[in-house]
Amino acid sequence: MKNRTIAVLAVAAWLGMTLPATAVAGHWGDFDRYAASNEQLKREKADDRVVFVGNSITDHWVRDRGEFFGAHPNYVGRGISGQTTYAFVTRFRRDVTDLEPAVVVINGGINDIAENSHPYNEDITFGNIRTMVEQAMMHGSKVILTTLLPAANIPWRAEIENTPDKIKSLNSRICRLAYLYDLPVVDYYSALIAEDGVSLKPEYTYDGLHPNVEGYKIMEALIVPQIELTLRDFKEDGTKSK
Repeated sequence: MKNRTIAVLAVAAWLGMTLPATAVAGHWGDFDRYAASNEQLKREKADDRVVFVGNSITDHWVRDRGEFFGAHPNYVGRGISGQTTYAFVTRFRRDVTDLEPAVVVINGGINDIAENSHPYNEDITFGNIRTMVEQAMMHGSKVILTTLLPAANIPWRAEIENTPDKIKSLNSRICRLAYLYDLPVVDYYSALIAEDGVSLKPEYTYDGLHPNVEGYKIMEALIVPQIELTLRDFKEDGTKSK
């Protein structure tokens, strides 16, 4: 185990990554987090499964709004707090495509801007998002892209500069990607932006970055109608292919 830990740290250093202390105990993509649930879902086939992949914003959604996911048993949360899109790509097969979802909802990038695992490079982060889109489509799933939520700064990384500009730039590229692949994009950003043009509306957050319950309700009102439309398209495409 000691040699394995040294090897993980060596690779992390070579990649320029900053790993949390817990990451060296297992895979830095946290493959174990949903392993048991994934195995169960793979045994339970569903033609309307919707997988939400993301970071703490998705992770806390399931935690804080369990009644929302309970009311939509076909919705599957696959968020892991603290993760960047680098980790999303690493676990995408296990946590997303292996579940054979009809629809995949992708939300990520804020932890890349926060430099949780790598120095921020917009091109690479955008490429990670595009890779997930292409993998999902290759496996027959429909994709819904979503914009990053607004944030004036990174609460745990005060030294990160120009956070609002970085969010706007990445959101613009996400919207262009949606146009390129003819995908829907749900704009959380515009619904949650404060009057100052940079912050998340204070009534919808508890720390300036993560939604509170009321913030999640706004997001739910936006995403559910789009999921219903996308599921309808998925089913129609399946009928046409028969």
